[in-house]
Amino acid sequence: MNALAATNRNFRQAARILGLDSKIERSLLIPFREIKVECTIPKDDGSLVSYVGFRVQHDNSRGPMKGGIRYHPEVDPDEVNALAQLMTWKTAVADIPYGGAKGGIGCVPKDLSTSELERLTRVFTQKIHDLIGVNTDVPAPDMGTNSQTMAWILDEYSKFHGHSPAVVTGKPVDLGGSLGRDAATGRGVVYAMEALLAEHGKSIKDLTFAIQGFGNVGSWAAKLIHEKGGKVVAVSDITGAVKNPNGIDILALLQHKEATGKLSDFSGADAMNSDELLTHECDVLIPCALGGVLNRENAGDIRAKFIVEAANHPTDPEADEILSKKGVIILPDIYANAGGVTVSYFEWVQNIQGFMWDEDKVNQELKKYMTKAFHNIKGLCKSHDCNLRMGAFTLGVNRVARATLLRGWEA
Repeated sequence: MNALAATNRNFRQAARILGLDSKIERSLLIPFREIKVECTIPKDDGSLVSYVGFRVQHDNSRGPMKGGIRYHPEVDPDEVNALAQLMTWKTAVADIPYGGAKGGIGCVPKDLSTSELERLTRVFTQKIHDLIGVNTDVPAPDMGTNSQTMAWILDEYSKFHGHSPAVVTGKPVDLGGSLGRDAATGRGVVYAMEALLAEHGKSIKDLTFAIQGFGNVGSWAAKLIHEKGGKVVAVSDITGAVKNPNGIDILALLQHKEATGKLSDFSGADAMNSDELLTHECDVLIPCALGGVLNRENAGDIRAKFIVEAANHPTDPEADEILSKKGVIILPDIYANAGGVTVSYFEWVQNIQGFMWDEDKVNQELKKYMTKAFHNIKGLCKSHDCNLRMGAFTLGVNRVARATLLRGWEA
């Protein structure tokens, strides 16, 4: 099942639990606006090449739309639609005043030079500048993009609208980016996990962890778990996988990857097949890579007691059912990885106020938001007798539906 079908399925189940009117259910499902633009640029060799850029703006009932821009060859309308919708529910679960959006360009970033990426980003911004804005739609980095990409968008947008640092988040600190933003998604994952484990009388220092994906989110989560005394026993990324039943020295692994660009050949752990990581023996499995990695083929072999969804849509609905029957507790993506968008909100607030926070304040506020959201989800789980995924979806969908009706939506 693709990401859009799975997201729609979860939404409709939440709508049934909430007893939403069919008209408002349909209204909430349809995106506010879908944008598709041609982006033609000269390459460094003088030839012209064209790419297709997308931006789906899903909902703005609770505030400006918010969501990342990804550069990836698999960017397509269905994927962008699903991720935009997930952002709507995610911002509502985190209780920050945003709606959802998502965008991207179908390209292979590593095949483009820095100057070509800059030209592509500026052309894309030129095509959508009148449809994004501080109070309209605020992009952020995603897969294949980074703080430099946001700096180019900020600069190009400002040519049309004047200096507008709050038009994007995830910027370099020198251009108004927030301290703590780089670690925010991984740190939020850890705060969310701590809230979940506390509910079960457990703590990080007593458990073992397997982490799929060692990019920004996975590496920060691993580092923070390691600092808190947790034992990370297996890690994988696109370059390979390593394991150590006694726990991997994460700081040493980070240094090794920075020096070599890969996880393999790390002296502090044994090599393993990347495909085996998801079924590796551990207490907590944290998928931090692409969606759909947990499916009906491998769900029966999962040995973790808890799954924390740091990636977007890592668990197919069929796997969800299998894992639920096994008693595996899943902390859903629309809550677990909300730390990034929450600190993006803090960055936006700082830019609007022209008053920047120190990193301790950012982290304290993030912990407060993640902890409060978990308890709100648990409240919905109890009142509707449902699992954490449906607790999160009902919380998010209900908040968006209420905002829509309060603004005067006509049934």
